[in-house]
Amino acid sequence: MLYPQRFGQFTREHADTVAALLCGLLLFFGWFALHLGWLGLAFLLLPAAYVIGGYESAREGLTTLFKEKELDVDLLMIVAAIGAASLGLWRREYHLIIDGAILILIFAISGALEGYAMQRTERSIRSLMSLTPDTARVLHQGREEEVAISQLKVGDEIVVKPGELIPTDGIILSGYSTLNQAAITGESLPVEKTVGEEVFAGTLNGYGALQIKVHKPAQSSLIQRVIRLVEQAQTEAPPSQEFIDRFEKGYAKVIVVAGILLATLPPFLWGWDWETTIYRALTFLVVASPCALMAAIMPTLLSGIANGARQGILFKNGAQLEKIGKVRAIAFDKTGTLTTGQVQVFQVISVSEYTKDDVLKVAASVESSSEHPIGKAIVQAAGDLDWVGAIQVQAIPGQGIVGIAQEEQVIVGNAIFVQQYVTNLPEELREIVQSWEQEGKTVVWVAQGNREAEVIGVIAIADEVRSQAAATITRLKKLGVEQIVMLTGDNQETAHSVAKAVGIDRVYAQLLPEDKLDVIRRLQQQYQTVAMVGDGINDAPALAQASVGIAMGVSGSDVALETADIVLMADRLEKIAVAIHLGRRSQLIVKQNVVVALGFIMLLLVGNFLGNINLPIGVIGHEGSTVLVTLSGLRLLR
Repeated sequence: MLYPQRFGQFTREHADTVAALLCGLLLFFGWFALHLGWLGLAFLLLPAAYVIGGYESAREGLTTLFKEKELDVDLLMIVAAIGAASLGLWRREYHLIIDGAILILIFAISGALEGYAMQRTERSIRSLMSLTPDTARVLHQGREEEVAISQLKVGDEIVVKPGELIPTDGIILSGYSTLNQAAITGESLPVEKTVGEEVFAGTLNGYGALQIKVHKPAQSSLIQRVIRLVEQAQTEAPPSQEFIDRFEKGYAKVIVVAGILLATLPPFLWGWDWETTIYRALTFLVVASPCALMAAIMPTLLSGIANGARQGILFKNGAQLEKIGKVRAIAFDKTGTLTTGQVQVFQVISVSEYTKDDVLKVAASVESSSEHPIGKAIVQAAGDLDWVGAIQVQAIPGQGIVGIAQEEQVIVGNAIFVQQYVTNLPEELREIVQSWEQEGKTVVWVAQGNREAEVIGVIAIADEVRSQAAATITRLKKLGVEQIVMLTGDNQETAHSVAKAVGIDRVYAQLLPEDKLDVIRRLQQQYQTVAMVGDGINDAPALAQASVGIAMGVSGSDVALETADIVLMADRLEKIAVAIHLGRRSQLIVKQNVVVALGFIMLLLVGNFLGNINLPIGVIGHEGSTVLVTLSGLRLLR
């Protein structure tokens, strides 16, 4: 029973593809039967191909006709195909039935390809919803009770234990901890939170237990606002799509009206007989069908998509390949995009007779007992060195950590904390530390000694800038991108230091997700086509709003990957320039193909009007132009 269920699920999820495949098979066997002279079998198979392949187009075309009082290309293709088949039966030229079936098959394949680019919003919302737990621990008369998030009320007090997700926005009543807010605000380092400070739903609690008071309805939390913003941004149709829809309807109207006039007026104006008139009118419908015009776009975009995939660039649909070539402004997230998103030891400076390795070994001896990300970075940097873990380790949240290593007291922490144990801080280190802090780096002082501890060095902790970031920004400027900005939830100092390192002049710092969305909208007002490059949940609304959303494939969150239109599979920023180049090439080839397709249509229409072509030649010209522009589009595979 399992296989029938799977088959049924597959056919439901890929109905358009299955219809196109069946249409193609029936068309082939119908042609084969016709070739062998088995007319009965051919007349059984070919109508089935028409119905299966053309059902969806006919349904959409008729729905548009009756409900919206509009004509579109779907209905035009069906009319042209049925017209060719009718003429084939009338004149007993049965190959014309094959031509009509080919027209339907081409359109069925196009519809199947477009279907795979739809319905991303629902998946994005499901991914966002998984960021918050379903229940929260509410304190009620001194006892903890599991309550559904939807039932939380303003004023409720909830308990969040170490390592758990914050269930809803609130204010800390008691407790102290570090919270990883990178997914929401984009801050590169976990933030220390204590009594009176606000916490956000979807952020990860660190080592401390927290008691939180709900100060707003759960549906008004930051993460819920992100969800609504993603929904809104993804349902707004871009102007280019509206233009394509209008063009399609206008083209269909012109062709249908012209076909009707051609089928009725010539006998009265030029004395044509009715058989010739109908013959020319049906030929007109075939040669005027926009198959070549439609094929001028999709094969080109699909080839560009395949080319990009070979280079680690995943385009989620062909429209984005076109748009990336028109980008005039690009906004970059900082953490995890321009930087690696991993906290690392940036630099170590020692004093007196100590070496940098000595500083790292001493610091690692106490930090090995810490769960703080800074401590983990120090331990990782000292991984290849020979050091011994400290004993009697005591961490003071937000300040530092002390312990005993090799019978000497070790103190690691910020300047204020270390000054409680040492006489003074070396003057030669103060200026260096000040410059580090101005660059947005976190500085850790290291001291040791029992009676009179002394500073032995300092360690700078930073989120490392990606090695290819600066070269990518330079390349984008050479490609003519007019505006490149950086958006981050991090502080001004860190933001400007990273921007300076990579060559970005315009910086927006301390932004929430909705702030990033506003910046993207302002950029779109000025530059129209804007790309957004990000990796976190906090980037999802901006990625959805941007003309082209680009996500980092390795470091990116599930929501960012679902929301984005383009994914850099290996997190290689330099591939953005490659994507823009592919987009511009696709635009050029599409324009060339459109000119060729329209040229063929005009040539065939003139030939048909002058009586110099018959229907088979019209079909050959029509299909030949389709094949020609398709092959032209395949040039992007190189």
